[in-house]
Amino acid sequence: MTQASNRFSTPALLFDLDGTLVDSVYQHVLAWRDALERAGLPLAVWLIHRRIGMSGGLMVNALAREIGHTLTAEDGVRVQQFHAEAFRQYASQVRPLPGARELLAYLAKTGVPHAIATSGRIESAGPTLKALGVGPDVPVVTRDQVGHAKPDPDLFLAAADRVGVPIEHSVVVGDSIWDLLAARRARALGVGLMSGGYGQEELERAGAYRVYQDPADLLAHLDDVGVRGTGT
Repeated sequence: MTQASNRFSTPALLFDLDGTLVDSVYQHVLAWRDALERAGLPLAVWLIHRRIGMSGGLMVNALAREIGHTLTAEDGVRVQQFHAEAFRQYASQVRPLPGARELLAYLAKTGVPHAIATSGRIESAGPTLKALGVGPDVPVVTRDQVGHAKPDPDLFLAAADRVGVPIEHSVVVGDSIWDLLAARRARALGVGLMSGGYGQEELERAGAYRVYQDPADLLAHLDDVGVRGTGT
């Protein structure tokens, strides 16, 4: 049974990437710190962490406001380029989160529609996807392919379209409040993972129907969100 033909028996799972499937949040935090310092905008890492998961452009503007700066559009693009350069230095440290590969393998084996939707651009997401072992059979939507990133719903709407499942029949899995806000705006069910550093209460307040520790914990509780493979 194909992913598209199975769409009425089980929801599609639409995954965020950083902090949801791979342990990369803190590498991104450090890369943003380096980029912001290079642009003359020093910020504490905890402030940066609170914005991880947002669109890069929104994030840079929000962080600049923290220290009373206003950036031009050109400045924002420059800082994002600095981040991409800095992240390459940390990319080798990125590892799949516990259970991530097993979860994706189970979904593929049982015919559950699934895709990855990330606010990262392909230049930073590419090595991360490779570390995770994502093959060409898994649809991936990156920031380059949509008009707006999280907390706008565009990424998840595009991912649902890629797997041929209505967004209302999809479950968005993410580690940040920005993922869950985007899920609500897309009219999808939201599931939170604590593997990106947000706590259970924060994720629930942002709209998470269920919260799990990491991909391994979600894999053990897929029935809680109505996910059934072919023939189950």
